[in-house]
Amino acid sequence: MLILFAPAWHAAGARSNAALAAPLPDQVPPGVVLRVGEPVARWVFQHNGWDKQLPFRIEWAEITGGPEVTEAFHAGALDVGAGASMPPIHAVWTGIPVRIIAFREYADRARRNAYVFGIAPNANIRTLADLRGKRIAFSPSQVQAQIVLETLKAVGIPRSAVTLVELPSSIGGDVYANALASGAIDAAPIRADLVAQRYIRDYGPDGAHLLKHPPFRDDGASLYVPETVLANPGKAAALRLFTQYWGRAQAWINTHPEELAQGYFVGKRGLPLADARLMAAYTANLSVPRRWDEAIAYEQSAIDTLAPETRHPRFNAATLFDRRFEGLAADGAALIPGNPS
Repeated sequence: MLILFAPAWHAAGARSNAALAAPLPDQVPPGVVLRVGEPVARWVFQHNGWDKQLPFRIEWAEITGGPEVTEAFHAGALDVGAGASMPPIHAVWTGIPVRIIAFREYADRARRNAYVFGIAPNANIRTLADLRGKRIAFSPSQVQAQIVLETLKAVGIPRSAVTLVELPSSIGGDVYANALASGAIDAAPIRADLVAQRYIRDYGPDGAHLLKHPPFRDDGASLYVPETVLANPGKAAALRLFTQYWGRAQAWINTHPEELAQGYFVGKRGLPLADARLMAAYTANLSVPRRWDEAIAYEQSAIDTLAPETRHPRFNAATLFDRRFEGLAADGAALIPGNPS
């Protein structure tokens, strides 16, 4: 008689798929710990005492940005990461199945971009059409890569007509800003918050300037979790609660920008008050959508844009989202009186 044994990874995958298809558990057993990389949320939770109200413990990690989160997931050191459009996609492409459990966007995204192009002094770039033949910073695991490729497509510049310089972006934007200032690159997508303001403040007198990219979305951000974490019933039940509190935190930020500026950006980050208020203004006005249809379309655009460039397979963005969590963050946001989004 022939007996066939399934490989261990296949059996584990089958158990994970079964767990993800089941309703979310609602009972958190004793001893559950969630390891979360979300510095701003950490301050909001602790400032309001919410972490003490939860029936599980949060171990906060100072881990932000796609590359760091992916590395932490690989090492099994993190349960929840935060990132823009590309990090969850890149995690899948590097062999870590993840699911998005919460999503946020600018409430006024029709009038506001999260990124602009920083232009180096003496780069001779006055319009986006002048990017032809130039050196552009490119980080394939981050949203900046999507911004570069969609901009080139929008202005009709083929990929072969530019030099993409692979350079991971730091959260503070110093890597790109320094590369621009030194002349190592000609253009780079940088955050349209304090990063852009500092760049112009420091290098504007030398000829540095900013250009807006064409009108496409660049503002989405999410919480994402390895499927192996979601397959753990205790952690899944804890994530159900955490997601609601995370949505509540986004709404609290919207209604308390001055408190965030002074408490977090001045008190924790050490920024001057004027810079702190600028950062708080960009961190506020966040919307937590109740439905994810537009979020899925946003992620699909990122997949379709980056897959050919990075030689990774295209896949259905809907498989990135754990729709059992859909609406939970919005439920939390609704608990904050006066939340405009």
